[in-house]
Amino acid sequence: MPLKQLPSDFSIHTFSSAKDFEAFLDREHTTAPGCYIKLAKKASGIPSITAPEAVEVCLCFGWIDGGGGGSIDETWWLTRYTPRRAKSMWSKKNTETVARLIQEGRMRPAGMAAVEAAKADGRWDRAYDGPASITVPDDLAAALKDTPAASVLFTSLNKSERYAVLHRVQTASSKTRATRIEALVQMLAIGEVPGRAQAQAVTRKDAGVRNTSRRSNKTAAQAKSKSTNKTAARPTSSTRDVPSKELDARSAGKEPRRPGLRSRR
Repeated sequence: MPLKQLPSDFSIHTFSSAKDFEAFLDREHTTAPGCYIKLAKKASGIPSITAPEAVEVCLCFGWIDGGGGGSIDETWWLTRYTPRRAKSMWSKKNTETVARLIQEGRMRPAGMAAVEAAKADGRWDRAYDGPASITVPDDLAAALKDTPAASVLFTSLNKSERYAVLHRVQTASSKTRATRIEALVQMLAIGEVPGRAQAQAVTRKDAGVRNTSRRSNKTAAQAKSKSTNKTAARPTSSTRDVPSKELDARSAGKEPRRPGLRSRR
C-alpha cells in the first residue's frame, strides 16, 4: 500500500548510483541527523542506487539503514538511513559486509570508529543471526529441556515469535545471558511469549482509549440532549412571569380578564 504521506523528519533524496550517495555522506555524515532515500523499483527502469548498495555506503561512514519507509507509488520505495547509535547491536550479515569493505579499502574513519567501538564493548562478538540462519543455542536448549512446559510452548511458536526469543538470547552480554535465559524460560513456562504480551497490552490500551473516547462522546451527547430538553422546557422571556391562567387564556385565543375590572354587558 502506498504511503499516505511522506515523512518530514529528515530530508528526502534520490541517488542514481552508489557513488552519488557516497559523495553525499562524505559531506554530510557528521552533521546530518539522517535522511530518506527514494529507491527506484526495478520495473521503473530508472537509474537508482539499490538497497544493498545503500547499506554498504552507510556502513563505510558509520551509518545504518533504519526502515521507516515503504512503497511510495508504483515507481519508488522510501527507506530511512541514520548514524548508528552508540550501543546499537550489529547483525552478522553487516559484520561480514564490513570485513569485505575493509578488504576493498572502502571503509572511512567514521565507519571504522563504529566497528572498533563495537569490538571494544563486545557487541561485535554478539552480532546476531537473521531469521533464516539463527539456531537454538545449547544453553537455551538445556534450560528448555529442564522445563517441559516452556519447551512445549517454545516448539509451538511461529517463526517471528521464535526469532524474538532467540534474538534476545543471542544479543545478551556474557554477564546477563544466563539471567536472560532463565527469565525467558520462566515466561514460556507460564504461557507468556516475549513480545506477544507487550503487543497485546498495546492493543488493550488502544481499545481502552477508544472505549473511553466513545464513553466520553456518549456522555457529552447525553449532556447536550439534557441541556436541549431543559432549554425547550424553560419559559421564554415573554411568558416566564405570566400566571398560568393567563397563559391558558392566551393559548385559547381569549383576552385574559384583568384583576379589578368588571366585564361590561
